[in-house]
Amino acid sequence: MIEESIFKAYDIRGIYPETLDEEAARLIGRALVAHLGLSGSRVVVGRDMRLSGEPLQKAFIDGVTASGADVLDLGMVSTDAMYFAVGSLEEPGGAMITASHNPKQYNGFKLCREGARALSGEDGLFQMRDLILSGKLPDPPEFRGSVEVTDITEDYAKHCLSFIDREGLRPLKIVVDAGNGMAGKMLPPVFEELPFEVIPMYFALDGSFPNHPPNPIEPENMVELQERVVAEGADFGVAFDGDADRCFLVDEQGRTVSGDILAALVAKNILEKEPGATILYNAICSKALPELVEREGGRAIRTKVGHSIIKPQMRDNDAAFGGEHSGHFYFRDNYYADSGIIAMLTAAELVARQDGPLSALLAPIDPYVRSGEINSEVPDAQAAIDRVERFYEKRGGADTDRLDGLTVDSGDWWFNLRPSNTEPLLRLNVEAADRSTVERVQNEVLGMIRA
Repeated sequence: MIEESIFKAYDIRGIYPETLDEEAARLIGRALVAHLGLSGSRVVVGRDMRLSGEPLQKAFIDGVTASGADVLDLGMVSTDAMYFAVGSLEEPGGAMITASHNPKQYNGFKLCREGARALSGEDGLFQMRDLILSGKLPDPPEFRGSVEVTDITEDYAKHCLSFIDREGLRPLKIVVDAGNGMAGKMLPPVFEELPFEVIPMYFALDGSFPNHPPNPIEPENMVELQERVVAEGADFGVAFDGDADRCFLVDEQGRTVSGDILAALVAKNILEKEPGATILYNAICSKALPELVEREGGRAIRTKVGHSIIKPQMRDNDAAFGGEHSGHFYFRDNYYADSGIIAMLTAAELVARQDGPLSALLAPIDPYVRSGEINSEVPDAQAAIDRVERFYEKRGGADTDRLDGLTVDSGDWWFNLRPSNTEPLLRLNVEAADRSTVERVQNEVLGMIRA
């Protein structure tokens, strides 16, 4: 039948072929058509370079077409390009076969409806799961949908380039680590139009990931890029995840730039072009981000973590941009979908319009020290959070809120403690003006939750 556990809060994901195989892909295709009422309409389908991608895509397309819907097959693309195709072509549904940053044995599906609105657990995925498990999928109609193959790589490159002004940009040297993922295909037509020298790392599409896992949020996967940037005397480096919808920067000194600080850079660029714009950021982002937005005359709105939260709030507030610490960057003019390529371009435009290096651009934006995300396995996450909250409320001198997990803010330091959406973990992020304060607060909190 189908493994219930593959339906997650934000997408469908499992290990091929143990928990996610061709039969599951076929059922997911049928369920998507049934849930969105797409019979007689068209579904956009893309995949990344994972070794299981081709058989899963073929089975998924079979399920879609057997249910009476046509398919526009994009072949191998980035996830953000799939969203672009659904939005720009005004199609009623889309699917990307990818497991994003996960190791090679994983694969999955990111699904969306009209306007590139992503389906999430509570808004579509769990309903599809229940429909499959009930055995009540509609019988296939007498007619089968057709399949049309197209290539949107060039169109998407032009779309990404429309977010920046290419006039007067100084030449830059940029090291790009594609991680054998989809950035290796999507970036060349973008860079062809720019005065930048690109030093490519691992642009060959290879779902076995022979060099390192396609997960730039893990520090060990950034080390080679950091060393290469310094060795080449590059202006900065950038690493993408497997499906190229996320990116992370490295400055000219080889230091990594956190996702929320890159979001602050993007926000700065957007506010220069659209004064007074609304910018969304999640509860784990550095205070540097909302402080920059307010200094630049924008409106900053704090949200819970996750695209299924941020994207609807962006629509409700007509927000130009939304950023997350995890390297997801959402753009109103990209159908509110995330794009690592557009984020990289907006940051590169800022660097190429000044004489100084990236670090000089960042220095006045980011005065804080951060712990990074610290994970702890605990038997009862909610009890641990309650214990920490009681401690700080009893001691006083700090504000607390439960927007997303627990945030405690003293003014001089703050932390967020929240349960993972996907694993039995508590995630702690601490920020302060100096390292000693970060370590003191970090040790205090960890002592309580790990006791």
